[in-house]
Parts: sequence; C-alpha cells; structure tokens
Amino acid sequence: MATVPFDIPAGVVRHGTDSESAGRWRDVNYVRWENGSLRPIGGWHAREDRTDTANTVEVTLGTNVKARAALAWKSTSGTAWIAAGSFNNLFSINEAGTVTSILASTISGATDGAAENVGYGKYLYGKGFYGEPRPTSGVLGDGSTWSLDSWGEYLVAVNSHDGVLRQWTLTGTADQISTTDTAFPANNDSVVVTEERFLFALGADNDPAKIKWCDREDNTTWTPSATNEAGDIILDTVGKIQLGLQVRGRTLILTTTDAHVATYSGPPAVYGFEKVGSNCGAVSRHCAVAHEQGAFWMGTNGFYFYDGQSVRDIPCDVQDYVFKGMNFEQQGKVYAVKNSRFNEIWWFYPSTSTAENDRYVYYDYKENHWGIGILDRTAGVDAGVHRTPIWFSATGKVYDHETGYTHEHTDNGEQVFSYAESGPVEAGQGERIINVTKVIPDHKAQGEHNLVFKTRNYPNDPETTKGPFSAISPTNVRLQGRQFRLRIDPNSKQINYTELAEEALKVSVRKASPYSDVYINGRHILDISNDGNVSGADAVAILAHGAGTQSYDWITNEVIPYTLANYPETAIVFDVTYNTQDWTLGNLKLETKLGGAR
Repeated sequence: MATVPFDIPAGVVRHGTDSESAGRWRDVNYVRWENGSLRPIGGWHAREDRTDTANTVEVTLGTNVKARAALAWKSTSGTAWIAAGSFNNLFSINEAGTVTSILASTISGATDGAAENVGYGKYLYGKGFYGEPRPTSGVLGDGSTWSLDSWGEYLVAVNSHDGVLRQWTLTGTADQISTTDTAFPANNDSVVVTEERFLFALGADNDPAKIKWCDREDNTTWTPSATNEAGDIILDTVGKIQLGLQVRGRTLILTTTDAHVATYSGPPAVYGFEKVGSNCGAVSRHCAVAHEQGAFWMGTNGFYFYDGQSVRDIPCDVQDYVFKGMNFEQQGKVYAVKNSRFNEIWWFYPSTSTAENDRYVYYDYKENHWGIGILDRTAGVDAGVHRTPIWFSATGKVYDHETGYTHEHTDNGEQVFSYAESGPVEAGQGERIINVTKVIPDHKAQGEHNLVFKTRNYPNDPETTKGPFSAISPTNVRLQGRQFRLRIDPNSKQINYTELAEEALKVSVRKASPYSDVYINGRHILDISNDGNVSGADAVAILAHGAGTQSYDWITNEVIPYTLANYPETAIVFDVTYNTQDWTLGNLKLETKLGGAR
C-alpha cells in the first residue's frame, strides 16, 4: 500500500479548461483559507432595530431600496453613524438601527444603474445626421450613485446625477454647503476629504478632469487668493475622474484610464499632482479601497495595487471567471469593501445573467490568493466603527457579517451552503490507474462534513461520482481512476427539518401571520394540529417531535418528504438558516494500490 498526499494549495484557480485548474481549488462558495487551511467564511444575520423591545424588527432602507454607497464614522461624542445612499436618496442609520432619510426630497431624474442616455448632448459626439432624431438605444449612461466622506463629525456627500455638494450636520437634512463664494463647485461627480483637511470636489463644474479644493478646514471658501489655500487643477488625462482615496501622506485620484496622486506642498501651489499609473482605470466609483500606504481596485480587465510609489498589476487566478462573467453594462455597480480582520479585499459585481450584484471575488493580500462565490451585496463598510462588517443586500436589508457561522438565505433565492471542489488531481502513474482504499483526512470540525470524489481516466472522460463519505479518520472507500476531483460539503445539503420548521414558526409568530403559503393537499405545511391555523400549539408540537418526546405522522410522512423533494426552494420559503460549524480542512491522504494499465 502506498499513501498519496492530496495536497491542494490555498486559493481558487479558474482559468480556461478544467485541466488548467489541475491540483487546485476550482469551484467554491462561502469559504476562505487561513494559513493554508480551508474553512468557512463567517456567517451573517439581518441587523435588528434595538428600539424594538421584541427585538424582531430588521433594519432596512426600504423594500428593494439598494444602497449604492455607504460610510461609517463616529461623531465627536463617540456616537457611531452609518450613511447609505440609494440612487436618489440618502439615509442615516444610528446605533439603535433607526433609518432616517436625510434629504429634503429625493433626487429627480436619477437612475438606478446604467440606462439609455438620450438626453440633450448625451449621444456620441459627431455621430448621426443633423436634424435627424438620435437613436433611442445603444448608448448607456452611468447610473446615479453617491460619494460619501466625513468632514470632522459631519457627512459630506455628492450624488453623481445632480452634482450638488451637500453636508449633513447630524441633525435635520443634508443640504448644499451654505456659502456665498461664487467659485463654489457645481455639477460634481464625487468628493474626497484629504489628510490635510481639504475638501476635493472631483469632476467639478461639469468638467470630468477638474479638481477643485477649498481653503484648509474651511469648506465655504473656494476662490483662490493670497490669503487662503483654495485652488483647482485640470488633470492631464483623457479619462474621467471616478473617485479619490486617502492614502498615507497623499490623495489617490483614479480616472477611467489612469491613476494620479496629489501631494500637499503648501502655498503657493498647495498641491502637486503626478501620474503614477496608465491603463489602470477604475471600473466604477466604488471599486477601490485604501490599504495602509496604498490602495487596491478593480479595472475593466484586471486588478491593481498602488504601493505608495507606482501602480502595479495584481496577478489574478480567477481573472477569466470574473471578467468573462461580468455584466459590463452595469459595471458602475461594482463595489469594493475591505474585510481587515481576514486581510481581504472583496468586490461585489453583477454577473452576465443579471443587472444586479450577485457575485463576489476577494483577494487575500497577506497570503496572496483569491476566492469567489455568490452573494447579493450592493455596498458595505468594514468593521472598526462597528464591531462587525456591515453589508447591504439588494432587497434593502442591512446585515452584520462575520458573526459566527450561520448563513441566512440569500435574498435572491440562491443556495447558501458552503462547499469547495477541486480541479482534477493526477494520482495515476503513467498509463496505470490506481485504486484508493482509504481516505485519511486532516481536519478539525465540531460538526461532521462529507467528502465526495469524482474520478476519471482522461480529461474528456465522463466522471464517476463516489460518496458522500463521512470525514472520519480513516475512511474506507473504493475508488479507481487516474484523475481524482474532491468536493467538500460541510452542510451535505442535509436539512435539519426540526430547525427548519422551528424557524418558519418563529418567523410566522413575529410577523403575526403565516410566513409561507405552502400547502399540501389544502393543509398548511406548518399546521401540525390540522385546525386551519399556524399557532403556538403547532410550535410546541414541532419541539416535542424534534426532541423525540412525541411523534407526529404529519411531520414524518408529509412535511419531511415534501421538504426533501422541493429542496432548496422550501428552505428559501421558510427563511431557514444553515448552521455551519467552525471546521478546518488540512491535507488529505489517499491510501492506494496500483491497478492495471488503461
């Protein structure tokens, strides 16, 4: 007997053909690697309004109100705030979870995502015939989004549609900064506050390459003079300014084509500007995050890092998967968040099958590997101001992330269990196949997870699936082939039916009505007593059934088979959660013996 190590390095490789991912992880969801070991990402749950004494009201911006920007900061009194902007509104969220619109009125004419751009002056310059109507399709304009930053304890904000530079002083409404200065910037694209306490208006005065800044610590003075440090400049770029970021000692300005840094030099020039990267444009206004001395961002065909001196490409093992699977018509929705606890930068983006963010890709900048998955998040903030990262879903819900290992269902109906599947691992020797008799796992798990193997002899052969096998040590198996693919499924797609029913009843009770509309032959699936109602008595019956103190034929013969036959749809209907354990998978070993030649 020989022992073959099944050692798969950390990170996902998703290039070209299946064989190009040989010996690496290829298809994963909701997993990460720490020190080379595979484990689940942290869970999440809907944030709750703490003013609700029953602790049942979820924090939401409104039904299907999508956050397109978010910022967390603290006031001078220590109060934590979150600002979140939809395409046409701006909200504040206090520590209790109370959501308040802070605009006097929503922004008229704003668009949620890319839309046909047929307004005056919006078609391609020089195209078409004079006096002829312009086409009504084929030219997409940018969707409306917010740029947010903190000015001391106040919020400053610009919506890209109306370009108004607003300020919110923690009370009342967010209004245009009050000033009589005629140089006050209008029609801005975004805003950033520098380390030196200047307010940069980016794409100012309807010029996509113009930057205006106010006097130091005075956002009401914009006209340059010998007695102040206000100023402006037009960048030497063919691109359009997308965003600005504070980096250590400098301010990074990203356009659609290149990158520039602004360095404070004091009067009379105040700021010097230097181009630090070409052909590295930002894909959206929220695709970048600052990191110590530099910044990470997504471009239109790659990822980039500014290291404090220059811009460099980040080699990406999932580049084909991400950029060939992205809906570039909606690229303005790409949103980057930092998950500093795990040294990760996450990007949420829309896949080709949808107009809304439904996928993620993350980069572990400490251990230098990539992860991918499915999750509908439109904006978010890192932990720091708040205890956990806070991310926003496409349905308007606000979620606390990295909270234990329980994953609530996704709002778009996707399956939520974590898994990881490798590319093919060559285990055969030359023309000989091998027989695997035992799997020797290296794992740490409070809960059981399963292993599935897929075997074949050549890349284009059909695969034979064996398993699932319980990950005990060692596990007797009977496998045969030259190439082996491993899938680890910690949840095993097995539903805890008692938990499912309990959760459904809990939701029903707190919403004061049955949550689902699922009936079997006219009887509600949760009506255990068959009295036409879902009540507390049914909850007691389910608990008794789950505890084994009493058996109910309805649950055993109808609810469980129906749920199994309709998985995962029933899991989504019942708002069920999946309790993933804190498992860790190290290196597997296969106990083998040689087979015949093929």
